[in-house]
Amino acid sequence: MEDNVDPRWRKSSYSGNGGGDCVEVAGQASRVLVRDTKQDGAGPALRFTPAAWRRFADWVKRSLMSDPPPGVGRCL
Repeated sequence: MEDNVDPRWRKSSYSGNGGGDCVEVAGQASRVLVRDTKQDGAGPALRFTPAAWRRFADWVKRSLMSDPPPGVGRCL
C-alpha cells in the first residue's frame, strides 16, 4: 500500500545548476528512493534500505575527500 504514496523528491545538493548530473532522493516508509532527474520522473528509481543507503552515502563522502584514506578510490 505504501508504494502508492507519491514520495517527496529532493535534488542532491551536489547536483549542478546546469541540469547535467542530477540525482533526486526521496524517503518512502522503510526505503530510500533514488532517481535521475533527466528522466522527468518517468524513469526507474533505485530502492535502498536505510542502512544500505547510509553505507553508500558514507562511501561516496569518503571518496570525495581531498585526501582519501589508502584503499579508497575516487570513482565519481
